[in-house]
Amino acid sequence: MRTHEWEKDGWLKIVGLGPGAEAMITPEVTAALAEATDVVGYAPYVERVPPRPGLTRHGSDNREEIRRAEQALRMVAGGHRVVIVSSGDPGVFAMSAAVFEALEAGEPAWRALDIQVLPGISAMLAASARLGAPLGHDFCCINLSDNLKPWALIEKRLRLAAEADFAMAFYNPRSKARPEGFVRALQVLREACGPERLIMFARAVSTPEEAVRVTTLGDAEPEMADMRTLVLVGSSLTRHIAREGVPWVYTPRSAPGSES
Repeated sequence: MRTHEWEKDGWLKIVGLGPGAEAMITPEVTAALAEATDVVGYAPYVERVPPRPGLTRHGSDNREEIRRAEQALRMVAGGHRVVIVSSGDPGVFAMSAAVFEALEAGEPAWRALDIQVLPGISAMLAASARLGAPLGHDFCCINLSDNLKPWALIEKRLRLAAEADFAMAFYNPRSKARPEGFVRALQVLREACGPERLIMFARAVSTPEEAVRVTTLGDAEPEMADMRTLVLVGSSLTRHIAREGVPWVYTPRSAPGSES
C-alpha cells in the first residue's frame, strides 16, 4: 500500500491539561502544544492554551465530543498536527474514549493515523494528594452524571462499591440541570455506609478558587458539591488526622486479615 502524505506529516495527540494549575501540565503535553498547528476541545479548556502564531484554536460545546473527535481526525488526515485537550487526564471521563469511538465508526483510513494519548494529572489524584492519601488502598471511580447512562446503573454501582468497601471518587456530582441526582447519591451512600463515613469535597484543586472540606455522610449537604467538585468517600478503614485547618485523611495500606 502506498504511504499517503498525511500519514507522514499529520499527527493527533490527545492530552490532559491537569486539574487547573499550569505547574500540573506535564512537560510532554507542553511539548506537544508547542508543536501543534491546531488545538481542539471544549471551549474553556481550549482557552487554557495561550494563543500564538501558527496555532489555530477550535473550541466547541461540552456535548460535542464525537463531532470534535471527527473534526480532529479529518484535520490530521489533511496533514495538521492536532492536539485534543481535556482537563485532568484524557482517559478519565474525557476525550480519549470519544476519539476511539469516532475512529472505530469512521473512515477506515483513519486507523493508519499517528495517534498518541498523553496522560495528565486527574482531579481525583490532585484532590487525593491535597488531602493526604484517601485513595491509599483499593478504590473505585464513578461518574455521577446520568447523561450517558441511566440512574439505575449509577445507583447499582454505588451500592456494590459500598458493599465491597472501596474508597470512592466521584466526578460530575451535581449539575445545575440535575441537582436531584447528588441528593439521591448521598441517600444511597448513607444507607450503604452509615452516617459516620468520611466524605471529602475538593473543589477546583490547584486553582485560586480551591476549596477543600472534610465531613461525614451524616453532615454532608448536596450544596457542598458542584460540577467543579471532586467528591471522595472513604472506606470503613479510612482515617483522619486532626490538625489546624483541613485534616489529613488516609486509607491504611492493609486490610484486616492480611499478613503483617
